[in-house]
Amino acid sequence: MSLRSIIQEMRSRSRRVVQDGSTAEVGDGLAQSCWTYMPQELLREVLVRIESSENVWPLRKSVVACAGVCRSWRRITKEIVKTPEVSGRLTFPISVKQPGPRDLLLHCFIKRNRSAQTYFLYLSLTSALADDGKFLLAARKCRRATCTDYIISLHVDDMSKASGTFVGKLRSNFLGTKFTIFDGQPPHAGAKLSKSRSSRLVGLKQVSPRVPAGNYPVAHISYELNVLGSRGPRRMHCVMDAIPASAIEPGGVAPIQTEFSLSRIDFLPSLRFSWSKSNHMDDQPSGSSTDQEDRVLVLRNKAARWHEQLQCWCLNFHGRVTIASVKNFQLVASPENGLAGPEHEKIILQFGKVGKDIFTMDYRYPISAFQAFAICLSSFDTKIACE
Repeated sequence: MSLRSIIQEMRSRSRRVVQDGSTAEVGDGLAQSCWTYMPQELLREVLVRIESSENVWPLRKSVVACAGVCRSWRRITKEIVKTPEVSGRLTFPISVKQPGPRDLLLHCFIKRNRSAQTYFLYLSLTSALADDGKFLLAARKCRRATCTDYIISLHVDDMSKASGTFVGKLRSNFLGTKFTIFDGQPPHAGAKLSKSRSSRLVGLKQVSPRVPAGNYPVAHISYELNVLGSRGPRRMHCVMDAIPASAIEPGGVAPIQTEFSLSRIDFLPSLRFSWSKSNHMDDQPSGSSTDQEDRVLVLRNKAARWHEQLQCWCLNFHGRVTIASVKNFQLVASPENGLAGPEHEKIILQFGKVGKDIFTMDYRYPISAFQAFAICLSSFDTKIACE
């Protein structure tokens, strides 16, 4: 039987519903199917071949479908499929919460719907600046009296915090100059939950007990006030609270979430995490919070240069940005002690305009697609005091 026929037969027998490559945890599915009794060695060989052959979307739907056949298929498929850091691929929904590849920028783009105040993140499938793309995340802007929230979800039509598809949120201050990124589940073992009103509401009856809703601050973004009224690019500063500064160094590591939680917020600390090597945050003694805070990764926007002929500020986006905009930026790691090395020259995130409501977003290790998307959303917010 050919590899293609195996995939087709497997899909016809699976009782799972796979939409846009996303999948949810269920029971054994095909407990009585002949596929369940396939020898483990043969099963692993089949799944390895599927994983290596279906390397781009939409073909990677086959890999997701394999994980939906039964529990044993899911376990082996999850063992075979590598994280974005290693493979450079986004396969399962949890991939959007895992750090991107180390050696290249993962190309994505954002589509904005002005009237609905919604934003959609897609993975680029071709070399074009904007194509049909593979949907990753959606965000909805919610204005409040003293701040603005951007609710980030895994589903296009369900962007509510009281939903199982809730991933996290971005919150701004009144002026739109300071932002906080909140993760819906702890980014690493020992993460502290923010004591906000929305966090306290999770325990109430109107919120589903299966909602992984929480407020774990993972990053703080600030835009420098333009008190002199001088023209020029915005200056931004991102403190990545959940990522150690050593993550950008050779052999450095960042925390990796391995699964979404479907339980109450009280049980979220039981989530599984992994580190490439040792978990540096767990090794910190209780009295060294200040030292740990000093060692978190800080990102700053790369300084633009003035182009005399064009009479404008310019950055080299290597063809990924085509329209000048104050929203365009590139982020690099800020040196801890003012001593910049080669690792501080690498672009970690770049964002820029290519159409009226289309923007490219390219990111790499050690930040995730979720963190990159949230940082880019901050650029959309109005900043009268910064311009």
